[in-house]
Amino acid sequence: MARYTGSVCRLCRREGIKLFLKGDRCYTGKCAQETKAFPPGQHGAGGRRIKHSEYGIQLREKQKVKRMYGLLEKQFFLTYKKASSKKGKAGENLLILLERRLDNVIYKMGFARSLAEARQLVKHSHIVVNGKKFNIPSAQVCIDDKILVRAKSQKIASIQSSLDSAARRGGVPAWLSVDPKEFAGRVVSYPTRDQITIPIQEQLIVELYSR
Repeated sequence: MARYTGSVCRLCRREGIKLFLKGDRCYTGKCAQETKAFPPGQHGAGGRRIKHSEYGIQLREKQKVKRMYGLLEKQFFLTYKKASSKKGKAGENLLILLERRLDNVIYKMGFARSLAEARQLVKHSHIVVNGKKFNIPSAQVCIDDKILVRAKSQKIASIQSSLDSAARRGGVPAWLSVDPKEFAGRVVSYPTRDQITIPIQEQLIVELYSR
C-alpha cells in the first residue's frame, strides 16, 4: 500500500477526532472536523454511525494512531514488535517509540507546522543531529541529542512562521527544550506516558496484535 496522498481532513472525519495533520488550519474555525463533524462519503451526512464490533474498535484505534504519526502498516507493525520486546507495557513502549521518531520531535519542537512538513525537512537534509546531517525520519532520538536546523535552511519562511505559531499548538513538551533564536533544540529526557496527551487507548492496539 502506497502512502496516502488524499485529503487529510477526511482522515480526521473518519476517525471522529482531530489528528492535527494540516498544521495551523487545525487550530482555526476552518477545521473540517468542526465544520463537518460526520464521516466522509455520500452516507456520512445522514448522522448514522456504524456500530463496530470489538475487533472493529481495536482496528479503528490502530488506524487512528498510524495516521497520527504518518506510518504505513509494515512500519507500524515493526515498531510494535520492537516495543513488545522491551521491558514494561507494550502499549506504552509503542507510544514512546513513536514520540521519539525524529520527524515527530522536529514537529513537537516547532520547526514544522505539521508532521508531514517535518518529515519533508528531515528527508531534504535540513536537520542536523549532533553535528551530522540526518535524512531518516524514523531515526530514534536519545537523551542529550542536540538537534538544529542547518544555517542555510533557517531562512525558510515555513520554518520561521512555524516557530512563531508554536505556542498556539500547545508549546514544547517538557521532555524537549528549544532555543527559537538559535533554531536549536535538545532532548532533555525520554517521554513518559503521562506526557503524551493525545487521546489514545494503546491497550486496544496490543489486544488487536495479540489475536
